[in-house]
Amino acid sequence: MAQTSNVLGERLLPCSFEPMTGFFRDGCCHTGPGDHGLHTVCIQATDEFLRFSQAAGNDLSTPVPEYDFPGLRPGDHWCLCVTRWQQALTAGCAPRVVLAATHISALEFVALEDLQRHALDGPVES
Repeated sequence: MAQTSNVLGERLLPCSFEPMTGFFRDGCCHTGPGDHGLHTVCIQATDEFLRFSQAAGNDLSTPVPEYDFPGLRPGDHWCLCVTRWQQALTAGCAPRVVLAATHISALEFVALEDLQRHALDGPVES
């Protein structure tokens, strides 16, 4: 895969290898043809967000062995669809973000300032 930039304009870093994440299951939030969900935002899952996502129709907590998906637990990092992150932001339960592992194309849908307010190494949203 060609070198890709993150939202900071630097080289995209891996999001998670345990659990293995990314649309291409390469540990990174790369995107490309076929990634209709745009799995570009590297998040740290929280119980609140996992409940929100399940209520919104995307159960990320339940394992799906046929897709080699272990189910997420609070604290896990995961490449999330940018529109789901935006929905969670609007609902007041956006999970924390790893900026260095979030693909630059996420900025087509969400503001860098919103991502920065939710950065793991940034300020906590009150």
